Amino acid sequence: MKEKLLARARLLARVRQYFAELGVTEVITPVLCQSAGTDPDLEPMRSRYTGPGYAHGLPLYLQTSPEFPMKRLLAAGSGDIYQICQAFRDGEYGQLHNPEFSLLEWYRLDFDHHQLMDEMAQLIQICLEAELPVEKLSYQGLFQRFLGLDPLLASIEHLKASAEAYPVPGAADINLGQRDEWLDLLLTHVIDQHLGQDRLTFVYDYPASQASLARLNPDDPRVASRFELYYQGVELANGFHELADSGEQRSRFQEENRQRERNGQQQMPVDEHLLAVLDQLPDCSGVALGLDRLLMLKLGAHSLDQVLDFPLDQA
Repeated sequence: MKEKLLARARLLARVRQYFAELGVTEVITPVLCQSAGTDPDLEPMRSRYTGPGYAHGLPLYLQTSPEFPMKRLLAAGSGDIYQICQAFRDGEYGQLHNPEFSLLEWYRLDFDHHQLMDEMAQLIQICLEAELPVEKLSYQGLFQRFLGLDPLLASIEHLKASAEAYPVPGAADINLGQRDEWLDLLLTHVIDQHLGQDRLTFVYDYPASQASLARLNPDDPRVASRFELYYQGVELANGFHELADSGEQRSRFQEENRQRERNGQQQMPVDEHLLAVLDQLPDCSGVALGLDRLLMLKLGAHSLDQVLDFPLDQA
């Protein structure tokens, strides 16, 4: 137990030292907020305040990420910022998931997503105390390399045929109505395990439909300036060149809520506090990194339960 505690403490100290040397400011934002995003793939945990000022109670959400309040700080002139915090997601528990987990999120002004990838690679190598090769693959190039198909053009029928051919267990009986659902199935069941086996692998320029908080690529609006980092087959981080257009962001939130309704999920309140200041967001890129997963890989563990002091069944 003590060795595990010390390893986490050393990891956090390295992170804080890294950002202190860069002049990036550590911040704290609320864990409980009145909105928690509309992403259909993320289900927040719900709470309620009852007390002075709210006679009928105030619905609140445990944050799935500190992204929205951090963007409000950026719009108010905070400059470069980072945060180490606990985040919460309902319905996620397994080898690589716990409903409560430690997250590192940071934002760098005047960085595009490629510059942020370079900085992240440096930080990861410091944390892992290892010099690792770094590769960058576009999402389109990734699917062409591993599956021989173009994810921006392939039909649902083509994607399903690929899932059956590899094979993805039960693919013939799976009924998915959206292209993105088939792409995600192929990524998680066929491709992920091969990524970052002896290096840090960044996948960038995801389909625009999979990046509601990112800017579109000006040279190819079919894709957005989003990236993910993989090491030893594990997804570690998700980042964006941040969208700073409140009208476009509202439209994307509304579409996500329509998708939630189609899925039978509860629609989520739109974060009006964020939208009110989003047009003042400076040009920046941001990324969220799962610290528990990073610690797991550093210690050679095989599941989050091995590095969490209190996993779900002991919380």
